[in-house]
Parts: sequence; structure tokens; C-alpha cells
Amino acid sequence: MILKPVTTEKAVKMIDVDNTLLFEAPRNSDKPEIKKEVENVFNVKVDKVRTFVQDNKKYAYVKLNKKSPAIDIATKLGMM
Repeated sequence: MILKPVTTEKAVKMIDVDNTLLFEAPRNSDKPEIKKEVENVFNVKVDKVRTFVQDNKKYAYVKLNKKSPAIDIATKLGMM
């Protein structure tokens, strides 16, 4: 599965405020798959995944555990 990070102004604000990352995910993926992918790729603990579909694209809000700062992952991905 390929997750693409979204770098809108709102997404960057959510990294700081909510410890949440926003990804564009494949339409056929489900929440457990997204959670497992993020945990395996970035070695973090995911608390919650919320998804929505807009303009035939699926987006996933991935809230990380407090022990795993989202800012570190965003820096690795070049979002910050």
C-alpha cells in the first residue's frame, strides 16, 4: 500500500496541535490496513485512524500515541 502525506496548511497545524498526520490512501484500503502500514513503516504506535472520501480520493487522519511525536515523522517525510 502506498500512503502519500498531505501537506496542506490544515494538515501541518494538526501535526502540532493534535499529533495527527494526514495521508492520501488507496480507495480500497480500510482502517486496520492503514494503521498497520503506518506502525510498520514509521515504528510508531497509532491510537486512532479516521478516513473520508472526497473527489474520489480517500484520506486518512492518523492520530499517533503521545509517546510518538508526529513532528518527528513529518520532518523525516520533508513536510516541515
